[in-house]
Amino acid sequence: MSHHADPRQTRNSNDQDSRNNANLIDAANYYDYSSMSALASAAGIQGQQTSNQYHGAEVQASNFADIDSHLGLYSDIQHTPAQTYHDFMNTGSMDGAHDVTAYSNPNHPINEWYPTQINNIPQYMEHFSQFQDPQSIASQVHTDHTAKSSRLISTQEINGDVTMGKQVVLDEQPSFLPKPEFEPTESEAIDDETKGLPKVTPMFEAVLGKTPDYPKVEQDPQHINIPDPGMAPDSSSFRTRADFRPRTSIPMDIPPETHAQQCILAAYASRLNPFALHLDEHKLLRTHINQIQVTAYLNIRNAILRLWNRNPLVSVSREEAAGCTKDSRWFDLAEVTYDWLVRSGYINFGCVEVPSPLNLVQPFIKQAEARRSRQKTIVIIGAGMAGLGCSRQLDGLFKQFANAWTAKGEIPPKIVILEGRKRVGGRIYSKLLARQNSANLPPGARSAAEMGAQIITGFDHGNPLSTIVRGQLALHYHPIRDNSILYDFDGTPVNKSQDALVEKLYNNILDRASVFRHKPLVPKATEGEKDLILLWKDPAGEGGRPISVMEDAVARIPVAGAGFDSYRNGSSFPAPGSAERIAVKAGLNSAPSPRGISPRPNQIDGWGAKNGTESKTINLDAIATASEHPSLGDAMDEAVRQYQEIMTITPQDMRLLNWHFANLEYANAVNLGELSLGSWDLDSGNEFEGEHSEITGGYSQVPYGIWTAPSKLDVRIDKAVSDITYHASALDQSTARIECDDGDVIEADRVVLTVPLGVLKAQSIRFNPALPDWKSRPIERLGFGTLNKVILVYEEPFWDVDRDMFGYLRQSQGGDSVDQNSYRTDRGKCYIFWNCVKTSGRPMLVAVMAGDAAFDAERTSDQAIVQDATHILRKIFSPQEVTEPSETIITRWSRDRFSRGSYSYVAAQAHADDYDAMAKPVGNLFFAGEATCASYPATVHGAYLSGLRAASEVLTSLIGPIKVPKPLIPAKAALETLAIDQAVGRKRKAQTAEARLQELRDRRNEAFEITLRKHIFSVIGEQPIKPGRTGVNPFLLYQKDHWHLCKAQQDAQRQQTTKDPNAKAQRNEVRAALGKMWREATEEERRPYLDITKDKKEQNETDSKEFSLKSQDWNQEAERLAKIFREAHPNRPSAEEERLQKEADTGLDSNKRGRGGE
Repeated sequence: MSHHADPRQTRNSNDQDSRNNANLIDAANYYDYSSMSALASAAGIQGQQTSNQYHGAEVQASNFADIDSHLGLYSDIQHTPAQTYHDFMNTGSMDGAHDVTAYSNPNHPINEWYPTQINNIPQYMEHFSQFQDPQSIASQVHTDHTAKSSRLISTQEINGDVTMGKQVVLDEQPSFLPKPEFEPTESEAIDDETKGLPKVTPMFEAVLGKTPDYPKVEQDPQHINIPDPGMAPDSSSFRTRADFRPRTSIPMDIPPETHAQQCILAAYASRLNPFALHLDEHKLLRTHINQIQVTAYLNIRNAILRLWNRNPLVSVSREEAAGCTKDSRWFDLAEVTYDWLVRSGYINFGCVEVPSPLNLVQPFIKQAEARRSRQKTIVIIGAGMAGLGCSRQLDGLFKQFANAWTAKGEIPPKIVILEGRKRVGGRIYSKLLARQNSANLPPGARSAAEMGAQIITGFDHGNPLSTIVRGQLALHYHPIRDNSILYDFDGTPVNKSQDALVEKLYNNILDRASVFRHKPLVPKATEGEKDLILLWKDPAGEGGRPISVMEDAVARIPVAGAGFDSYRNGSSFPAPGSAERIAVKAGLNSAPSPRGISPRPNQIDGWGAKNGTESKTINLDAIATASEHPSLGDAMDEAVRQYQEIMTITPQDMRLLNWHFANLEYANAVNLGELSLGSWDLDSGNEFEGEHSEITGGYSQVPYGIWTAPSKLDVRIDKAVSDITYHASALDQSTARIECDDGDVIEADRVVLTVPLGVLKAQSIRFNPALPDWKSRPIERLGFGTLNKVILVYEEPFWDVDRDMFGYLRQSQGGDSVDQNSYRTDRGKCYIFWNCVKTSGRPMLVAVMAGDAAFDAERTSDQAIVQDATHILRKIFSPQEVTEPSETIITRWSRDRFSRGSYSYVAAQAHADDYDAMAKPVGNLFFAGEATCASYPATVHGAYLSGLRAASEVLTSLIGPIKVPKPLIPAKAALETLAIDQAVGRKRKAQTAEARLQELRDRRNEAFEITLRKHIFSVIGEQPIKPGRTGVNPFLLYQKDHWHLCKAQQDAQRQQTTKDPNAKAQRNEVRAALGKMWREATEEERRPYLDITKDKKEQNETDSKEFSLKSQDWNQEAERLAKIFREAHPNRPSAEEERLQKEADTGLDSNKRGRGGE
């Protein structure tokens, strides 16, 4: 599904520094403030017990400075109790757990499993389990779960891979964790023919024991396990509405505009317009808020997103969301916002532990009632990214909204995943190579070949995989460089200037074909006041009637799926610029106007017209209207033919041009002649930014991580589904029935079907009743293509291992022909080779078979395919010796019964809204998968997002939509009513005038300030943002690397003492033991950790000095500009202000005289 664009055509706007962004944190900076006394004790320091409110609003710390000094952290900073919290957090704000600046760091080797188990979840995840010792409640409630963290913004390249910080890891896997079990498969097999999944023991169970969860039904449905009420749940469970406090999640020591920038970027990173409502937000709020209140809502929403994006290791709580408000009257609005963000999958998604409400372990559920109630069952069919994403999201939603069931004496539903294969991952399949070589890989990583999905097409600006891969699982990845080279059919390198010239012609042809793209009308979204949002200010005044009354029912309703669409339609907020799938789509974020394309071919830079053809133009109208279902391929071929009439195009030019055509076929998994001319790239403009990357050690780590962390999902492998009996009416509450090939029958209250479109097209699953026409016809119309790979493994590389890819130009079937038709069949055969040395650890090349060549590979023998690839390589690298590969793997995805191909495409006969129809549920049958995601089809992230969407739909079907209080926003308190007498009457009149005067004055000053800041920003840009500190505590680094060993030792000691084989050591016991280990460690053992601290401290000093200089220069220039602006544009009171001022003065004087005469 997710595949890579040709970097030659996806010129990333980001340079090498794009990897040094604020999207990575060091897991070693994961501080548990409730246990600072234990940390101080462990480090040999006597410190006063510290306490920390959940929101981070109240912190008492008297001895952090001593701890910092002893551990080498910020020893140069003079702490005071008022600033200690901010300095220790390294962020300069008071956002609690979420006030951080980047994501995670794979210092701890999550890659020590592959691909069948997770043995080493990063140790910071340990904090997410619920408390297991009632005695620890007093010191750990409100702190352990929120786990305050400072952020490390440090990215280094180690052997070309992006890692964060210095690798300090164990050399081998702990002996008490199970070893992986593998069984290599035949080269032609797509499915993993292992003997079933191994017995997985995630870190949560291996180290901490089973994480307490809500009650689960065992084999006996009458037996309900009620957790011990003495076991403390998450701290948020103790919170009530009375605990809400405004402004507790708003940083107090950074300028409002800096906070606003962070909030805006967080919205952008969440695929939301920071200045406008999403369609679903609009539907939810249109009858409850007015136009003025839209701005206040967006400020709250963006601030909540900021909390999540700055620390996705910890779920955002309702209390933190309420803390994003400026006044308690906005609490209801904040709760509605929070519910929408959680249910829509914008926050608290992925591999993060979410809190379970207190009433799950309190007698709100009477055991007798629980035994009599039937627990609902949700069945997910398919354990690919969509199925796993949906299941993990439902697991979190059922915990966060458990009150909907517990209030009725019920148990939240259980989730069962049925997977036909003997593995999870679906079309993500990292196949282990026969011979492993871990020397060139991060510790624990395995040598594997990507049979299916391979490339993450940019982490930045909204890709949810960034949160999961970098922010939660801390996986190593390799950024792909723009260093490709093309070789002609005879093995000679192609001249780069000629390559660039043909690329211009290709882009011109694609632009001309894009003129016929369907352009849906996108009405303007409901927007807030951008100038105020940029300053994180709420508008003055109460506003008028709800937006539903004021808006134009046609022109103002946002378009379905409006997210980034609003950026491309009237908003000045920048839209992403890199390609989503294949780079050939670069530059086509919006359909070009026919007037924007020169009809004169000689106006293409570098291309001249033949004599006598200067006046001829290119016209594709005839081909575009010749058929009811015109194809992109026909239009582009016609453009080539017309260009050949008026320009000299050589055979080499034709080979280059068709290489780009093959690249476009790679993007869509089918010949261009099968694509819809009007809708082939309906997802254009939704692309993410940042370097395209590969996961080191295998992409399969991502689905296996989602399956396993923070606790294992109930996946039942080898359960191919044959029949589904469902109820087409949503009002019918009876159960669905799923039948498997092995005869098993499972009843479900809701079914989520995530199988690939190819399986639905092949009618491998029977539906009773048959799917309605509005569902079955899109299945028929949409296409499902095939992409295959030729994987070649060698003992020694004979190519440049620092070059991530190289391309090969295919000759036409007629030799040096300029006939476009003669290139169509073979142009995609081994047209590009991926160099996978740095991600697999072995000398490995992966050749791509695209377009017609992908389908031909299904019918061609392995020997013929390998011989052809080897022949190409020998021509390219002659006179070097190119040996026969030691291992080969050929994929044939169309033969795989559980996929029937690779990914979907918009076929010529398809409708523009077919993807939306694919996503709609039918009664109690829901749908997910990349073919149901119109915004991101044919991608891994699209499949995952579709799973989040389906999870939200299932939850709504079970507990109903979000309930919005009425009124949602209480009116401001009326002026105090005074006794009516003459003196008080005069006073009230004066106060009324003063209030109106103050309102006008505030508005004028606010408007003036906004205008002034806009002027300054337009001249010198925005104010520099203070960099986050990257300090690392050496003891915590040591603790992270040795935690699981020490924990196992302490568990064994506790079990021996108590004679209880299930006994577990408390956290503070482990920390104390680690402190002793640290004190007794030799200088050589301490040195790596101290070196890291020293390096980070030096980096802090450098960054701080650079920021100080930039900030000083900016402030000086801003003051100069402000002075000039104020002189040129005095901020004078209005005539009404002057009148009211006189009225207020007169009233007060009269009031004084009245009192004097009494």
